[in-house]
Amino acid sequence: MSEFAKKVLEIVKKIPKGKVVSYKEIAIKLGNKNLARAVGQVLKRNPYPIIIPCHRVIKSDGKIGGYSLGIKKKKELLKKEGILIIGDKVIR
Repeated sequence: MSEFAKKVLEIVKKIPKGKVVSYKEIAIKLGNKNLARAVGQVLKRNPYPIIIPCHRVIKSDGKIGGYSLGIKKKKELLKKEGILIIGDKVIR
């Protein structure tokens, strides 16, 4: 696993239950807002999708985004944590 991937997963691991952040916000924490797609690619390969809660990462426009276990599962997990979702958008 690359150092970049390790950094991404460490950031995601710290997202509290009931909160969401965008791929872009993670990229900014890594020092480059243009790394949002690279963040998504790392999360796509997350070896522990529940333990490292990549379901809490959404698109910057509020849309759900992808999830290795499927969009339906991502919505279920977010709703279970108290996140309001209307259609395919998270309401923050």
